[in-house]
Amino acid sequence: MKKQTFFLIVVISYTLTCCNRRPENIKEAQVLPPIYPDYMDVTIPFNIAPLNFLFRGDADALEIKVKGVRDSLIVHGNKKICFPLKVWKKLLQRETGNNLTVSIMAHIHNRWICYKPFHWNVVGDKIDSYLSYRLIEPGYEIWNALQICERNVENFEERVIADNNQLNQSCMNCHIYGSQNGNLSMFHLRGKNGGTILNRNGKLRKLALKNGKMISNAVYGAFHPSGNFGVFSTNIIIPELHARGSKRMEVYDTLSDVIVTDFNENRILQSSLLSNPYVLETFPVFSADGKEIYFCSAPKMKLPDQIKDLKYSLCRISFDAFHKKFGICVDTLWNARLTGKSVCFPKVSPNGKYILFTVADYGTFPIWHRETDLQLINLNTGLIDSLTIVNSDKSDTYHSWSSNSCWFVFASKRDDGQYGKPYFAYIDKTGKAHKPFVLPQKDPVHYEQTLKSYNIPELSVSKLPFHARDIEKIYRDLTAEVYK
Repeated sequence: MKKQTFFLIVVISYTLTCCNRRPENIKEAQVLPPIYPDYMDVTIPFNIAPLNFLFRGDADALEIKVKGVRDSLIVHGNKKICFPLKVWKKLLQRETGNNLTVSIMAHIHNRWICYKPFHWNVVGDKIDSYLSYRLIEPGYEIWNALQICERNVENFEERVIADNNQLNQSCMNCHIYGSQNGNLSMFHLRGKNGGTILNRNGKLRKLALKNGKMISNAVYGAFHPSGNFGVFSTNIIIPELHARGSKRMEVYDTLSDVIVTDFNENRILQSSLLSNPYVLETFPVFSADGKEIYFCSAPKMKLPDQIKDLKYSLCRISFDAFHKKFGICVDTLWNARLTGKSVCFPKVSPNGKYILFTVADYGTFPIWHRETDLQLINLNTGLIDSLTIVNSDKSDTYHSWSSNSCWFVFASKRDDGQYGKPYFAYIDKTGKAHKPFVLPQKDPVHYEQTLKSYNIPELSVSKLPFHARDIEKIYRDLTAEVYK
């Protein structure tokens, strides 16, 4: 009985203490609150993890109200605002299709300040549950800690799927999916025991994707929608450092071609139209139906002397998967000569309606070009959207689509110009793009403390069926399947 009485007194005391800090004598401020990340007036999917954030001010207490049509919640804190996962999920599910109004009151210098509210538009178009990315220091020509990770975007679970500290510190190219599905994926391991690691339904194969006619091993690649083929560039890549303002590093190709691999027959398919010695071809992807290959093309020139004149066009060639043949001509969709810019990283939406790509002043490695922006071609109309609401004044690139073509993720350096972070943008049924938001973190101070860039974020509907130890095991195997 004494224990119960003591407990009751403690609860009452705590409640009274909290009540003393509740907002009163509130001053209305006609400005938006200073929060980070910028989650103000964004469109979010109903299945996203909580948008935890920091308050960048002198407040010693905060009250945040999130009000919808059917439900609402109130959260208290000081510098960090973290929403309980279960309560957050319930709120978003009940408010799908509605706008949430977010109001923030801050206790600053013995006075409560009420900031202008902002909104979260909750849509029913689901984002794929998993995201993979390469965590790497934003350095130049060396590395010593490199990981490929998988994150569940519906919560904060993250796991390592490949770690170069287990692989003799070999370089690892970024991880890509087939049809945004975890049962089909691949990435390249470089170095002594390297090869292309192909995952098909959890069975891992190490492939030596090079024959005597190719100028290098496979580099940039993508899957055919059937999963039976891959399309790759083969490149002789030169990285160079220079002191030109924000463009600290330039990477360019002295040679590059495009090839197709047949995963079932361990065979490489080539075309003279994609291996012209006077043309640089790179960044190939298949169309949504697999009947065409999109790629970037530029005339070969003297490099690095003419680097500012190196400008790539967006091209395509047909491909017959049944007869394993290429088309007889190359079409140009986006002409660098007419625009005066350079295009790279084309990505076709799964519904076949759009191509998302990046545009820079010149070259083929836009991550260190501050002017790099995303653009969108509507393949039905031919119209190009400059995606003004999506882009920033720093590099926006390394993008991929969700399986329903309603979302895309990209790496942006908009915060500090150094570290790339994964941002999600919504494309509604009219084709309109909405303001993007960064991948939420459990601890909202995460992005201020991490020293890693998120390279080439890729969405998937399902979890990958392998672990880092499986990659280590296949790496230790000295053999790889040879292609002819």
